[in-house]
Amino acid sequence: MAQPSVILATASYDHTIRFWEAKSGRCYRTIQYPDSVISYDSHTSNVMAVGFHCDGNWMYSGSEDGTVRIWDLRTATCQREYESRAAVNTVVLHPNQKELISGDQNGNIRVWDLAANSCSCELVPEVDTAIRSLTVMWDGSMVVAANNRGTCYVWRLLKGTQTITSFEPLHKLQAHDGYILKCLLSPEFCDPNRYLATASSDHTVKIWNVDGFKLEKTLIGHQRWVWDCVFSVDGAYLITASSDTTARLWTMSTGEAIRVYQGHHKATVCCALHDGAESAPS
Repeated sequence: MAQPSVILATASYDHTIRFWEAKSGRCYRTIQYPDSVISYDSHTSNVMAVGFHCDGNWMYSGSEDGTVRIWDLRTATCQREYESRAAVNTVVLHPNQKELISGDQNGNIRVWDLAANSCSCELVPEVDTAIRSLTVMWDGSMVVAANNRGTCYVWRLLKGTQTITSFEPLHKLQAHDGYILKCLLSPEFCDPNRYLATASSDHTVKIWNVDGFKLEKTLIGHQRWVWDCVFSVDGAYLITASSDTTARLWTMSTGEAIRVYQGHHKATVCCALHDGAESAPS
């Protein structure tokens, strides 16, 4: 059977990863943990974030054990370890592929300079308020941090520099009354429109226009916390994952849910979309 051109992956507390044909909503493969090809071991607590370098040679992870680690994919070994001194909730890779940004349970944001192999910048937007999610604009011009009080802090990253150690405060957005579990800036092919999505414990996802941070839409339909979200490559669609065990596909033009992915038996806590250069789900 040919592999679908647009693939959605969802992961759940039911210890499975499900792969869906995004257009039809058909689940065509389920992986049961711990069925895996390679295991990367050394974190001593929950792993909260993972991501890959653009060349595919290494990946990074952040854990509640207070560390950020870099892994060599060719040898499955930990190459570097950075101490955050508090549980790490989120890690993102800057588009320059040279810096990692982490956010932790104590409210610290740290920039890890991979060339210098050290922390080059520290920010504490709100003392003792956990940073739950971080997102960087595709062109490296902006970073957003979301916290447990429903607030997003926005900084402009000065252009023309190779590092992002200079954060210029741009906006403070009170987005939700509950926790923000995920914040995400729209991708390159969404331009000239630029959006920020915030997913919350209040069961909603809100879409903000980055130009002035005005509320564009509130996506209503999930029955429990919304843990994760991902834009399609052109920004025309958004997929969300929720504790109500479902993932949903939303069209950005109307804010309506046009597909529900049902199959997990416990909370669906993360999602990833592979649509590449293909058109978004329709």
